[in-house]
Amino acid sequence: MNTRLVGILIDSFPNILINGLTVTLPLTVISFALALVIALITALVQTAKIPVLRQLARFYVWVIRGTPVLVQLFVVFYGLPSLGVLIDPFPAAVACFAINEGAYCAETIRAALESVPKGQMEAGQCVGMSYLQIIRRIILPQALRTAFPTLASTLIAMVKDTSLAANITVTEMFMTTQRIVARTYEPLALYIEVGLVYLLFCTVLTRLQAVGERYLNSKGAQRS
Repeated sequence: MNTRLVGILIDSFPNILINGLTVTLPLTVISFALALVIALITALVQTAKIPVLRQLARFYVWVIRGTPVLVQLFVVFYGLPSLGVLIDPFPAAVACFAINEGAYCAETIRAALESVPKGQMEAGQCVGMSYLQIIRRIILPQALRTAFPTLASTLIAMVKDTSLAANITVTEMFMTTQRIVARTYEPLALYIEVGLVYLLFCTVLTRLQAVGERYLNSKGAQRS
C-alpha cells in the first residue's frame, strides 16, 4: 500500500465517521423510533375487531412490503414536488424509512401479540382491567420479549439501508465516501473503509441486542 493511499484513508476516516455519527445514526434512530410507533398502532389495529381498520392496516403493510424502499424514496423526494409537495432530503429519508420499516415491524409485533395465550386477556378481564390496561400491563410486556430479537435485527439492517439515502442527496457517510472517491480516484480502499465503519456500528448494536435480550429474559424469569 503506497504512502498516498494511506494518507487518503487516514484523512478520510474522520470525515466518514463524523458523518456516520451525526447523520447516519440520527437518521436510523429517529426513523426506527417512528417506525415502532407506526408498527405498534398497525399491529394493534390488525388484532382489533374493526374490519375497516384491519383492512386498511393490511393494505398499508401489503403495499409497503411489496415495493422497494429506493422506489419509495424517489417517489417522496423526486415525485411529490410535481404535486407541489417539497420535502428536504433528511425529513424525506426519515419519513420513507419510518413508513417502510413500520410495515415490517408491524408484522413482527402482530405475530408477537398473537403468540401471547388468549387466557392472559381473559385473566385481565376477570380482575376488572380495561382493554388498554390489559394490553399495556400484560400483553405488551410478554410480546416485547418475543419480538425484541427480530426488532433489534431490523434496526441493525436499517443502519445499512440508510446508505440508500445518498440517492436523494442526504450527506450520510456513504455519500461522503462517494465524494471522496470522486476526488481521489481510490474506490476500492475507500469503499472497504466505509464498509468497515458500517460493520463497527452494526457490531456495537449487536452487542447491545445481546444485553437487551439478557435483561428481558431476566425480567421474564422474575415475573414467572
